Amino acid sequence: MTKKKWIPKDLKKGALRATAKRQGLIRGDEKLSSSDLSKLANSKNPTTRKRANLAKTFKKMRKR
Repeated sequence: MTKKKWIPKDLKKGALRATAKRQGLIRGDEKLSSSDLSKLANSKNPTTRKRANLAKTFKKMRKR
């Protein structure tokens, strides 16, 4: 049985950080906090919303 690859192939590295910088949530090399991710997840832009939710999922996976 083969495992299904669910991570999108067109994932753009740094796109969510760039959006957060444009919105003024972070400056420089700051990390995205969970409150920043929540703000981005409630965005009107569907692409930004998907990226933020995926980042939340990755954050949960990393804590294991």
